[in-house]
Amino acid sequence: MGEQTTNTLFPILQSGPPALQGIAKLAASAEEAGAGHLVRFHALPVKSALNRSVSKRKLWFARTINPYRGCEFACRYCYARYTHEFLNFNDPAAFEREIYIKQNLAWLLEQELRGFDPAEEIAIGTATDPYQPIERTARVTEAVLEVLARQSGLRIGLVTKSTLIERDIALLQRIAERNTLTLHITITTTDRALARKLEPRAPRPDLRFQTVRRLREAGLTVGVLCSPLLPGITDNGPALNLVARAAAEAGASFLSAEPLFLKSCSRDTFFQFIADEFPKLAASYRERYRTDAFVGPAYAARIRAMVATITARHGLAHRTMDAILTREPAGAVPAKSPAQASLWPEQDRTCA
Repeated sequence: MGEQTTNTLFPILQSGPPALQGIAKLAASAEEAGAGHLVRFHALPVKSALNRSVSKRKLWFARTINPYRGCEFACRYCYARYTHEFLNFNDPAAFEREIYIKQNLAWLLEQELRGFDPAEEIAIGTATDPYQPIERTARVTEAVLEVLARQSGLRIGLVTKSTLIERDIALLQRIAERNTLTLHITITTTDRALARKLEPRAPRPDLRFQTVRRLREAGLTVGVLCSPLLPGITDNGPALNLVARAAAEAGASFLSAEPLFLKSCSRDTFFQFIADEFPKLAASYRERYRTDAFVGPAYAARIRAMVATITARHGLAHRTMDAILTREPAGAVPAKSPAQASLWPEQDRTCA
């Protein structure tokens, strides 16, 4: 056979996929930085450390720092899976299997803070856990905190599910001396078996409560985020009471609990979890979140009332929003109606 020739009459037939742009282009060129159990790590060059985030209800905004893209903890409800779509991934599981380590983040942050308005909040960990397992060796979060420890007058919030934050207690104390620092530990349930299914690679709930205690003993402001509350599973008085009691025993500064916010990028993953673990609730979830990521206003009001009652019972300050901020956001809605022990029908209560 003779040598094949290029089709020049119809060049469109020869074209490949559209050229990648922006962060997807950077991700495509990222060098592999190791692998773990079903997880690959990549070194990702980035152009900025601080990004702008607006709340789901547009009630607050903050500058955010996310040291990684993707998260190893693989929480079934995670709303941040959509961020991997910008990297040209269509499989939701890529968020927990393809982890990108941001390069030179601390250096970029130092430059950007030179013109930073201290009235703005800085929220760390809004779309990834800053203390996921790779942080033990990558130490990107630690480097970011080193920069913040040299600043003064900032308002900084940080959220994690990891006990690894204890490594940086001395560093966090230095930050708190000259800035306003509020730490948030997410603990959705006291049930170890449920937590293992819901947040497969995150530390056990009891270990996270120990972390709350140790951070409080170090003089730091630390609260518990019992979010999301899962309809028919953890959105009842007994389940939340257990979390609140453990939070109070650990000395937590406050407790916040918000209903499940289910973005379209997370629905398939979460619905599969419900079908596997709570099949009787599958139809209810599909109907409830069929057209909206948010629960209805009446349900949300009952949740606020229940949380307010239970936090008062245990002497915990009550944050009415799940914002990862140092202060209550403007526009937060206080609870007014009586609390209810269960917000779904009695037959749907699966966790006490």
